Amino acid sequence: MQRIRLRYTKRGRLRFTSHRDFQRAFERALRRAEVPMAYSAGFTPHPKVSYANAAPTGTGSEAEYLEIALTETRDPDKLRLLLDESLPAGLDVIDAVEARTSGLADRLTASVWELRLDGVDPAEAERAIAAFNTAESVEVRRKTKNGVRTFDARPAVAHLETHAPQADRPTDQPCAILRLVVRHVTPAVRPDDVLSGLHAVADLAPPVPAAVTRLAQGLFDEETGTVTDPLAPDREAAAALSTAALAAAATAPVPEGSA
Repeated sequence: MQRIRLRYTKRGRLRFTSHRDFQRAFERALRRAEVPMAYSAGFTPHPKVSYANAAPTGTGSEAEYLEIALTETRDPDKLRLLLDESLPAGLDVIDAVEARTSGLADRLTASVWELRLDGVDPAEAERAIAAFNTAESVEVRRKTKNGVRTFDARPAVAHLETHAPQADRPTDQPCAILRLVVRHVTPAVRPDDVLSGLHAVADLAPPVPAAVTRLAQGLFDEETGTVTDPLAPDREAAAALSTAALAAAATAPVPEGSA
């Protein structure tokens, strides 16, 4: 059985796609692309697809991950193209590797988020971020199915700063761009929780909902403060295997009588 790990996006209007909606769309894409899927056992078999840490509905993402199990070997790059063509624009499969290591979900320990706050002056955002970063704790409240829950959002935030708006964006209105690195902890701290925290410590209140995009997720490096590519270990393992195969072929004895 071959396992393939995929990175996909949620762009544009497709950011409003729920995780369940994406699951249905992806399973249809698997059938259209005639992917030789492995199925679970039991009375209602399902294709073996493992989803990892999906982004909340309403947020865009450049870094969603899943793993599929196949009954026949396929080239990851060709499979990626087939699946990308079978999905609607905005749900784009942008990377694929053969799984050669274990624990993909264990390597998703942090996310990098970008928050676009239209109508917010960057200087005002800077003041709010300074207050957030210097606070020992930032209590926020979130509605859950069991009622309102209060928790400290500060420890999960590894990095928070402002970025300059992109050049292709309108500049006639104030706009603050926030870049945020959040550790995956329990309870999960989401970008909207951080916005609630900025409101709590500095009364920052964007006049319109923030446009939120996940830029990356992976293993958090405490020394550098960066989030690493979770598919890199699989690429490195594949490269090492290829190098070993070439070395073995080069040192193999030449059969007698061969030219």
